Amino acid sequence: MTTQTTTGTQDKLRDLYTEWSQLMADYPTMNMRLFRAVFDEWHQPTTEPENVTYREDVVGGVPGIWCLPEGADESQVLLYTHGGGFAVGSSFSHRKLAGHVAKALGAVSFVLDYRRAPEHPHPAQVEDGVAVFEALVDSGIDPKNITTIGDSAGGNLAIAIALSLKEQGKPLPGQVIAFSPWLNMENDGKTLETNLDTDALITPQLLEGMIAGVLGDKIDPTTPLANPLYGDYEGFPRIYINAGSVECLRDNAEQLHERATAAGVDSTLNIAEGQQHVFTFNAGNSDVADEEIARLADWYRQGR
Repeated sequence: MTTQTTTGTQDKLRDLYTEWSQLMADYPTMNMRLFRAVFDEWHQPTTEPENVTYREDVVGGVPGIWCLPEGADESQVLLYTHGGGFAVGSSFSHRKLAGHVAKALGAVSFVLDYRRAPEHPHPAQVEDGVAVFEALVDSGIDPKNITTIGDSAGGNLAIAIALSLKEQGKPLPGQVIAFSPWLNMENDGKTLETNLDTDALITPQLLEGMIAGVLGDKIDPTTPLANPLYGDYEGFPRIYINAGSVECLRDNAEQLHERATAAGVDSTLNIAEGQQHVFTFNAGNSDVADEEIARLADWYRQGR
């Protein structure tokens, strides 16, 4: 199912992306430490969710931050993998967004600080996600009550974690959520061209550098756990996918929906009209983002 939403009155996220793009153009030799510091500003368009507290923890050997909404069902866990091209972003940059989603869904969320590229290439990130999932199960959480969720590269990981568990014959999460997932490691998607003038952040050149960092020259870009567009979706959990209509990665979401649906998966896709990459970062500042999270909450409850 594909639905459309209308453009909101504010887009602080687009403004932030425009600033980042100018910074990257002005300082093309920016080192990784500064690059990561810039992307830790990702939380700025997001309001602080009310009645949500945070706690640092280590789960399955992986550090991260718990988002704990007041009154949430702690048996329902969102395993959140942050975006950032596998190289930047953090639990800090994403905690507010994860808090908004957890509050709306009535669950708790653990935002992973998985190992990042280029220091730790693929499949380190997938392995960390699987380790957290298994630790949650070992702690008594029903696998069906765990949702893998992420945005951009983290949306890739939310899918890849479930694919890895499936390959190993292990219990799967109850559902998967992917915000603007970045899946195509071959870097040849059609909307990379058609939406290049409307996306305030993503370019083929930016993605090329991220791919080089996580895959290097040894990993085939069609490897399913790196590029879930090549994954086997038979028996995969129900999945919710979204993207902005003007972003360069729009077709990644559409192709994933097509392939999952063809495999018999209960897949829901929403393309939000006029919206940028991971538009839910505008939570609390945009009706579009807030309505999308409410729509996601309805979808989540229908599957319980």
